[in-house]
Amino acid sequence: MIRINNVSTGYYNQKVIDGLSLTFRRGEFCSILGPNGAGKTTLLKAIIGYLPLITGQIEIEKRDLSDWSRKELARKISIIPQEISYQFDYTVTELVLMGRYPYLNYWQTYRSLDRQEVETVLEELHLQPLRDKPYSQLSGGEKQRVNIARALVQNTAIILLDEALVHLDINHQLDIITLLADINLKHNKLIILISHNINLSADYCDRIIILKDGKLFTEGRAEEVLTAANLRAVYGTDLQVFTNPFSGKPNIFYSGKMSTSPGGEERV
Repeated sequence: MIRINNVSTGYYNQKVIDGLSLTFRRGEFCSILGPNGAGKTTLLKAIIGYLPLITGQIEIEKRDLSDWSRKELARKISIIPQEISYQFDYTVTELVLMGRYPYLNYWQTYRSLDRQEVETVLEELHLQPLRDKPYSQLSGGEKQRVNIARALVQNTAIILLDEALVHLDINHQLDIITLLADINLKHNKLIILISHNINLSADYCDRIIILKDGKLFTEGRAEEVLTAANLRAVYGTDLQVFTNPFSGKPNIFYSGKMSTSPGGEERV
């Protein structure tokens, strides 16, 4: 569905992504991991055509990215950036309805079909009790659920999410990633999630992609790539990897630092 071939891109002719090649298939739930500055967000911007390529090629459904119009691409790919701000304090229903914009012609108003799509998604994501609530009055988890609803109403085959779990407490992180996994299974969408939460990525995602210094470090199933040696090489710190007894997936544990107490005794 997405083919990235020897792509280099960045900002002001400074490469952030350097010679990267990847393929994403329909129906996958992928997580992109890596330290800050590895090029994760830059990759998503390249996929939606926001950044020009220095070298290489990106294809969407075997068609060069440059051949897609902005409206065509908006009907194929939706993106949820890390931070979203709105000029006005729209209600939940108004924001979700905006996801239908790529299907309108010039000067066309929203149709009954568009509003029905919104109602269906609000019900599916259990957002009906919040439908008339201003966005500013929502919790972080509620806001992220609304942003996902807007992407779902956009009716694209591909959903890109940049740090969808950031700034959320653990119950909302679980809620959002479970929701994404359900959407992936129910709608057979390609979902690409940038995350720093290694454990949740391992537990829920089909494929893990690890970037380092703008290059592909490794990719594969969590069991194949989330090793102590790989994590040490990428993040520069020692992490212990054990099998989660509930998911059967590898999860990381911090060993803890030894420090010295005032009495001279070592303590953790």
